[in-house]
Amino acid sequence: MIELSIANGIAEIVLNAPEKLNSLDEAALAELDRAYDDAAAAASRGMVRALLLRGEGRAFCAGRDIAGVTPESDDAKAYLNGLVEPLLKKMAAFPAPTFAAAHGACLGVGLGLLLATDVVYVAENAKFGSPFAKLGATLDSGGHWYFTERLGMHRTLDLIYTADLISGAEAVALGMFSRVMLDDDLLPGTRAIVERVAAGATGAFLASKQLVADIRDQRLGLWASMSEENKEQARLCKTEDYAEGFRAFQEKRAPVFKG
Repeated sequence: MIELSIANGIAEIVLNAPEKLNSLDEAALAELDRAYDDAAAAASRGMVRALLLRGEGRAFCAGRDIAGVTPESDDAKAYLNGLVEPLLKKMAAFPAPTFAAAHGACLGVGLGLLLATDVVYVAENAKFGSPFAKLGATLDSGGHWYFTERLGMHRTLDLIYTADLISGAEAVALGMFSRVMLDDDLLPGTRAIVERVAAGATGAFLASKQLVADIRDQRLGLWASMSEENKEQARLCKTEDYAEGFRAFQEKRAPVFKG
């Protein structure tokens, strides 16, 4: 169900179970975890400088695959604590810029995969929200924090109580994700951007990735953030890509970064 390919500095991970809207059971989560391990190992060897996550078929990921779940014996905590949360943390810490192309249903664990990705581009037909009211369950995979952070308390609880969904265009307008694209343009448009980023100064990108995470998780203020920026800039100025960037600017040519 999970496919990984690596070419031209880009790892592409595909959720490929379109017949069930790429919903994820325990085995699929373990596969996805291994795919990120393999991609990270390739990144450590300089073979991967950007990653793209996408889904085949009509949806990105409709969430947990509950087709074979027996409610009376279901261990939701083991699924979420033991499988989902460690995977999302691994995804967020991936040692290169990460992107997702999201279309159709992006719910539950599917939403969590997007929240653990650096940059998310969405199709107009994408759907976000909390369908759990229909299951007697609650929003998971970081959804409560993310919705409250971006939408506020009232809109978050409105979505949770009603199980109404919002479109990709509305999600971007509300500041949840980066860009909305026409459905047919989503994958080629995202791939073009990922290719450009994969040719960039990966070390500088990772410095910004960590700074943004610290601002989010540690609530760094302006001056504390600026202090961290200064430290990173001092470190980066000793790198080969920093020297190349300045040389290229002075020589009026495009830089050739090695990442």
